[in-house]
Amino acid sequence: MAFTGKDPHSAGEILRVVALGVRIERRQARGKPVKALENRVARIREKAQQRENDKRKK
Repeated sequence: MAFTGKDPHSAGEILRVVALGVRIERRQARGKPVKALENRVARIREKAQQRENDKRKK
């Protein structure tokens, strides 16, 4: 279920993306690579968008 009518993400997905964002910022501040975490965020967002697109097709 979408968190808002305009957002395809559920509350859990939003929380995961925010938590990953915090981890990304911390790692960047230390000069460590963040590509893997950014890819996880992208996958979460893609899944959410695909789910909402599928719902609208029905």
